[in-house]
Amino acid sequence: MKAVQPPPKTVDEYIAGFPGAVQAVLERVRNAIRKAVPGAEEAISYRIPTYKLNGRYVIYFAGWKEHYSLYPANKRLVAAFKDDLAPYEVNDKGTIRFPLVKPVPVKLITSLARFRAREVAERDTGEGARGEEALVGPGVAARRSRRRRGQSPVDTGRPRASS
Repeated sequence: MKAVQPPPKTVDEYIAGFPGAVQAVLERVRNAIRKAVPGAEEAISYRIPTYKLNGRYVIYFAGWKEHYSLYPANKRLVAAFKDDLAPYEVNDKGTIRFPLVKPVPVKLITSLARFRAREVAERDTGEGARGEEALVGPGVAARRSRRRRGQSPVDTGRPRASS
């Protein structure tokens, strides 16, 4: 019977749990995220590395047998990086998978982390659609926002007629 290992307490411990070649890949991913979000707190959550700003989770990464993943890939992020993400697997659960056998796309990972940091900052300052955009997409969030303000869901510039 295989001994169950305790969950890692640090990102260093997490990365050390992989074979040498995978460790090198995960270190490049880690460095790309740290470069993009230098003020982020590094932590372990859900047994994988995560980066937090002002207590809010910005981005996670995880290593697997044949790939490594970044999370969360919400609709807004996927739309903004549609062309750059085309060579990679992106699922509807918020995961971007990068094959371990291909070079680490450091610039892309840096851009994705910066994008997520901006989303978190917008949510903290109340800009955007109260963070709703990340969950339901920009169109739905905008319509809901207009409804809350008493405007027509279709942006006509006129207040919605009351019934």
